Amino acid sequence: MARYTEAVCRICRRENTKLFLKGDRCYAGKCAFERRSTAPGQHGTRRGKISEYGLQLREKQKVKRSYGLLEKQFRSLFEKAEAQKGVTGANLLVLLERRLDNIVYRLGFASSRSQARQLVCHGHFLVNGRKVDIPSFLVKGGDSVSLRDKSRKIAFIQDSLETVVRRGLPSWLDLDKAAFAGTVKELPSREDLSVQVTEQLIVELYSK
Repeated sequence: MARYTEAVCRICRRENTKLFLKGDRCYAGKCAFERRSTAPGQHGTRRGKISEYGLQLREKQKVKRSYGLLEKQFRSLFEKAEAQKGVTGANLLVLLERRLDNIVYRLGFASSRSQARQLVCHGHFLVNGRKVDIPSFLVKGGDSVSLRDKSRKIAFIQDSLETVVRRGLPSWLDLDKAAFAGTVKELPSREDLSVQVTEQLIVELYSK
């Protein structure tokens, strides 16, 4: 499975916003973006006027990098959103939120999406009682996501669950800490999503 393996703090600096790619470190004073918010590279301090295409590209890159996808994966998800009924941009964000690695992150079992992806790949989670090790697996309304019994003593998972309040639990998810399980109460609408993004710019970019 292809994935980005370079430094992630430079991604936040490039997109000029905190993407919370390093979990709890992003909430602490050690956050690289807060210490140095200029774009990476020799000419990072020069943020000149950006074109319409540049705005669209940056918005797409911001969302793609937030969820930890590569271009081929993101484009495939966009085409799936475009084929669905409704508003394409909203469909895209809902599909991104429905990914199993994102659900694991949102429920608080992991401090970042990259950590959640690793946990899913290693087979630590069950969906409706069955092991699923595919991060891109799309959950549905009413699905239950639980941690396997033998994985419940993993220290960093327990620590992450204790700090989930800091990120906030989405209204469309329900978490039972004692049972190490969560439920997708219903699929979210655009109004339920807290992501700060102008998804129409992404639609315009791919529609060129």
